Amino acid sequence: MTALTALWLPILVSAIFVFVASAIIHMAPLWHKNDYPAPPDQDRLGDAMRPFNVPPGDYLLPRAASQAEMKSPEFVDKAKRGPVVLMTVFPNGALGMGQQLATWFVYTLIVSYFAAYIAGRALRPGVDYLEVFRFAGATAFIAYSVALWQMSIWYRRSWSLTLKETLDGLIYGLLTAGVFGWLWPS
Repeated sequence: MTALTALWLPILVSAIFVFVASAIIHMAPLWHKNDYPAPPDQDRLGDAMRPFNVPPGDYLLPRAASQAEMKSPEFVDKAKRGPVVLMTVFPNGALGMGQQLATWFVYTLIVSYFAAYIAGRALRPGVDYLEVFRFAGATAFIAYSVALWQMSIWYRRSWSLTLKETLDGLIYGLLTAGVFGWLWPS
């Protein structure tokens, strides 16, 4: 067993590596450039929605109030006519990313902490690089990727987007694994 206090450096360095890698992945015109296409006639759709002043949040349309209503002919007709929409509404204004980036960095620290916790409980100081790589990498990959699959299963999110984000998670997991293997205490 390796104490978590002895793993503060790999936790911090792996979080920084993942943060930088994610910035490169999402800013470079690689596989994420077409993740969220505009809806048809986005200006008209925005104009039609604006009078409703929908507050920020997650919404489902149509939304039944109960299981019984979901089975009613009126609700079934609404769903057939469409649109059937699952949407997230952001606050109006500039799409600044400062808060999201800060929160993402905290998240990378948390994932690295759990990678350290699991690897530290399983491995002693001085073990082979590949042993550390395996535990830390598997933990980080699961944290960065596997939970995303639920969005495609339950909410019909594009599988291509989920698979691209799974690839991102694999990269983040490999970076975390490499840093832990490199900086594991001897």
